[in-house]
Amino acid sequence: MKKILIPVTNHATLGSTDEANGTFAPELTHALKVFLDAGFDYDIASIGGGKVPVYGTDMPDDAVNTQLLADATLQEKLANSIPVGEVDGDAYDAVFYPGGFGLLSDLAEDKDFAAISAKHYEDGGIVAAVCHGPAALLPITLSNGEKLLAHTSVTGFTREEEVDYGTIDNIPFLLEEALARNAARYSKVQPWGSFVVEDERVITGQNPASAHAVGEAVAKLLAQ
Repeated sequence: MKKILIPVTNHATLGSTDEANGTFAPELTHALKVFLDAGFDYDIASIGGGKVPVYGTDMPDDAVNTQLLADATLQEKLANSIPVGEVDGDAYDAVFYPGGFGLLSDLAEDKDFAAISAKHYEDGGIVAAVCHGPAALLPITLSNGEKLLAHTSVTGFTREEEVDYGTIDNIPFLLEEALARNAARYSKVQPWGSFVVEDERVITGQNPASAHAVGEAVAKLLAQ
């Protein structure tokens, strides 16, 4: 059985504000549904371990999100995430970073998950992310000293989407600018449309609407 490592944030607010935040649930659940339908297993991990913050849980029009969040296994994994020090990267076939603003405050700079993902990628694994999740790709440094993004095309949450969402003044940094500066190429489409960039074994999605398509792209690669 294929298994996915899903690192999520421990940071529970939007930047330095007191606004509740964390991982945006639909970006986790919509990709996770694809993984589960494909017969894959998964683990939830975080830097500190334990219960992780999740927002976007009360969305009555999102049946997939509602169904998955009620799943006892997912509830248990979100309440007891694996601390990074206990993660065996060799046990997984892909790494998937769901987004949420919290990630900008911890995983975007975390060297431990970056090292796990670097080894995973160099061993032939898949690294995927959606929305703000690609921020976790920024610190990934390969064994030759080069950044993973240096020769990789990606997408991620845009400046326009930050403005639309009302978060532009409270985010720790602008993801679009960071990706455009560090990646070989940054691409985007009109705000809120599903958009995925696949560059060999690095898969990124622009926004929440892209989570399902990122999951499908990961599942397709794992089926090969």
